[in-house]
Amino acid sequence: MNLTKIKQTVDFLILKGFVECENAVILGTGLGSLVDAVEHKISIPYSQIPHFPISTVETHSGNLILGNIEGVKVLVFQGRFHFYEGYSMQQVVFPVHIMKFLGIKNLLISNAAGAINLGFKKGSLMLIKDHINLFPKHPLVGPNKDEIGVRFPDMSSAYNSHFNEILTTVAKNLKIPLEKGVYISAQGPMLETPSEYRMLRRFGADAVGMSTIPEVIAANHAGIKCCALSVLTDECDPDDLKPIDIQEIITIAKKAEKKLVLLVKEFFKSIA
Repeated sequence: MNLTKIKQTVDFLILKGFVECENAVILGTGLGSLVDAVEHKISIPYSQIPHFPISTVETHSGNLILGNIEGVKVLVFQGRFHFYEGYSMQQVVFPVHIMKFLGIKNLLISNAAGAINLGFKKGSLMLIKDHINLFPKHPLVGPNKDEIGVRFPDMSSAYNSHFNEILTTVAKNLKIPLEKGVYISAQGPMLETPSEYRMLRRFGADAVGMSTIPEVIAANHAGIKCCALSVLTDECDPDDLKPIDIQEIITIAKKAEKKLVLLVKEFFKSIA
């Protein structure tokens, strides 16, 4: 957690016009086209931002965008960083630390995940109500930076209950089915074995993915209210487990994206 680098990055972004915004969204696998709904935007590639990591996953575009969604100013991170890419946890959550000093108050995160709950079908959306962290590391290890947050952040409501209520209401009004469940992390990039899926289900998880939890921890530490949505791209039935086709996962994520974009647009309009 290098405050000098964080502040240098923030100063650079302020000079580029990334100012006066309280809302942010981090977009996951195959979910980058929300940017098409952003109006009057300014954009900069991650590669041009000082100290910013570079996404190595082909489905993550790697752009920082500021603009209006339904008349609400939103900072959009088109692409994220994963622990399995070889980044440290501090690099994974670097965007969240940038948000803190840019004045972001509200954060929505999206991801692609596998459905462990056999009642959940691929192509559907899941509102994350809680998580189970199985990453071998997390972003708060080491000396605390009081400028970012307290030493022992509370995680009793890591996913803001008011935001979850808004998303539930918005989904109902839009007639978009929205599952609710517990998200569990896996380090990746390999997917799970049948026995691992059975274990995760016994832990109480409804969906499994390789991201999001570090950012949620960092956001809670920084005092940023957050919520998260998963696109369920595959069904993880350990008794009928089929080989994963990554292109199929991306295709399913793309098909579900229209519903996700509608939800996100209405969410930001509701909290404005």
